[in-house]
Amino acid sequence: MTDVNLPAIAAHTLPVLDQLTKALGVPRDILASPSEIETAWLNLPGILKKIPPVLRTEGMARMCVAVASGLFDSAINYVWNCSIIELREKVKRFGLNVVEQITSKTAFDEQALLDLKDAELLNLCLKLNLITEDGYFFLDQCRDIRNNFSAAHPVVGKIDDHEFIGFANRCAKYALGNEHNPIGVNLAAFMAAIKGGKFSGEQKDQWVHRIGQTHEAQQYLIFGSLHGIYSDPASNEESRVNALSVAAEFAPHFTPKARSDLINRHHDYIAKGDEKRHKASQQFFEKLGMLALLGEHEVHSLISNACKRLFAVHQSFDNFYNEPPFAERLLQLSEQVAIPDTVKDELVETVVTCAAGNYYGVSNAALPHFYKIIKGFSPAEVEIMLNLPSKKGILSERLKGSATCANRYKSLVQLIDVSTVPAKAAAAYAHWIK
Repeated sequence: MTDVNLPAIAAHTLPVLDQLTKALGVPRDILASPSEIETAWLNLPGILKKIPPVLRTEGMARMCVAVASGLFDSAINYVWNCSIIELREKVKRFGLNVVEQITSKTAFDEQALLDLKDAELLNLCLKLNLITEDGYFFLDQCRDIRNNFSAAHPVVGKIDDHEFIGFANRCAKYALGNEHNPIGVNLAAFMAAIKGGKFSGEQKDQWVHRIGQTHEAQQYLIFGSLHGIYSDPASNEESRVNALSVAAEFAPHFTPKARSDLINRHHDYIAKGDEKRHKASQQFFEKLGMLALLGEHEVHSLISNACKRLFAVHQSFDNFYNEPPFAERLLQLSEQVAIPDTVKDELVETVVTCAAGNYYGVSNAALPHFYKIIKGFSPAEVEIMLNLPSKKGILSERLKGSATCANRYKSLVQLIDVSTVPAKAAAAYAHWIK
């Protein structure tokens, strides 16, 4: 902001006010006193400095003239009118068509904007995040002052120099001096783009930038739409990939409300018995690394099903070639969430049995995934693993019937850090580690 140097008025303007009121035969105190005018005048440059030069319009000039004349009631009207004009411009820059989409107002055009009362305009600006909650609070107070103490209406009293300066400062700070102006995302255009073909890198970055610049309320709406597109069985694969890629850019920074909105949508699918959308929604949360939000029951189901699929492949023909993707998925699930107690046994037995292999060998490409899971075992899971050789099952039979399987199991035990071994399993650990 550039400095504003106002001319001195004490020597020339103030005597004229004395002469004018005397000539008209009216009391001098109908205007602000010389000391009040001087105080307000000295503070004006600091207020004007907060206002961008492009907004120092004729309204600001009229305000200055009114102050110099001791007409504080007129001055607050001029600065308020400038503030309302700028707030309307902020809404227009945000996008009238976008406001229509967000507020569900039909045909929200420029005339509809002009028809808004000041209180309605302030509420709209708050909803669009064009003003802060603090700004709304102070500007709403200014609106009340303007309605009762300005020349726009019959006044109920007079304001002094300090009250005028406070009024003007709030308008400058929260309406005129705030350069942050988010631009809304045209939801119709965004949805058309999502469904119009796979995004290029530049196209995705452009939409991510636009969404990042809009306000939180519209972001929540967009995130919900992305979740809905991904979960919709009718969506083609390119649309689902686009939706996921955009959501992934924001997922690490989702606010509690954004997460809550998505969880509520997910639970709606469960409540409606929409199995296809529910499964796709689970995958959406998984891909974004947000499985922990779904609750222990759903995490149990996901991990249990992943174990069953892995073990089914392990027991089938050509298992050495087919296990890796199933092992990788189980690893991804285990890295996202704490394993529920209800599924620990199934996870440990599945992973260790597959990692120990069978009489013909082991899936070498899947081993790195198994190793990572085993290295991440909790003490309770370590105990389950060390008890498997003495427990009736496929693994114990293989360990008894194949020295190679036993050696592989021993190498798996060696992956475990001794500090995670519970006291109850210490003897079994020592037996296999020697």
